[in-house]
Amino acid sequence: MRPEKQNRIPMNPQQQGLAGLGQALSGLDLGPLPPAPATPSAPARPAAETAKPKNLGRVVLRRETAHRGGRTVIVIHDFPTSLTKPAMEDLARDLRHAIGTGGTVRERTIEMQGDQPGKIRAFLEKAGFQVAGLA
Repeated sequence: MRPEKQNRIPMNPQQQGLAGLGQALSGLDLGPLPPAPATPSAPARPAAETAKPKNLGRVVLRRETAHRGGRTVIVIHDFPTSLTKPAMEDLARDLRHAIGTGGTVRERTIEMQGDQPGKIRAFLEKAGFQVAGLA
């Protein structure tokens, strides 16, 4: 056994865990519950009217397998110059999480692993891009 494991000092030897928590809280008077929030009388607008994606520009999808050991990669390129590098990295991270695959940002392109152009196109269109390529 390692020497640092032998000389452990108990931090709180009297503590018994959370076993007596219900009994400890039973005597407290927490007061009445707050009233339920009132429902609005006016009907809410549909989500399509409130959250229209703004036009972020046009991007192009391209399928590549060259120099990748036969594996397919979808390359998203031709991003508008107004899109900054941190914004591209955020977009790539969100795209990786939404699609469930790996990917990276190289210069002004995003490379997504796997052959899922339909999911990538749907995500980018929902984000506000016009998508061309890979029909």
